Amino acid sequence: MKKTFVIGDYSIVNEHVSIGNKSGIWHFCNIYGTKDNPVIIGSHTQVGSYTEIKPGVKIGDYCRLQSYVFLPEGVTVRNYVFIGPRAVFTNDKHPDVIKTINQTWELKSIVVMEYASIGANATIGPGVTIGSCSIIGSCANVTKDVPDYAIAIGNPARVIGHISDKKFRKHYKSLLLQIPGLEEKIK
Repeated sequence: MKKTFVIGDYSIVNEHVSIGNKSGIWHFCNIYGTKDNPVIIGSHTQVGSYTEIKPGVKIGDYCRLQSYVFLPEGVTVRNYVFIGPRAVFTNDKHPDVIKTINQTWELKSIVVMEYASIGANATIGPGVTIGSCSIIGSCANVTKDVPDYAIAIGNPARVIGHISDKKFRKHYKSLLLQIPGLEEKIK
């Protein structure tokens, strides 16, 4: 069976990028893999216009990356993840030009677990894990791991509750229903 996917106008997607079936890479994206660090994009995933994805990034199935997202080396995005427009991931806690030129910078990997949602303009710092089914608010600056099912907002981001909390439950009902047994796990 032949894979079908869409690559929009003026996007640069090199030969070291694997794109899953029924995925879309929209206009003006830059996606660069290398032979040693290919980019892998799962099936049914959409990558919004003007997004930049660097070598070694792995994105799962059924993800939605809105426009202007930046994913550097060392980022793994699991299945069913939403990333809002202009979200930025950073992989070096102490960057400088000399380390960049000499390639001596210290990469800290980032993992976004399944069903997580990251709001517009959020910044995800180096070495962070965003937990399964967690919600990151718009403009949050995430500097520490966010637990499963947590809602984190602010600068620096702090956990303000869980998706099963009574005051948040109505907003995340569809998410709660997607995962069998989730409500029982987090009561």
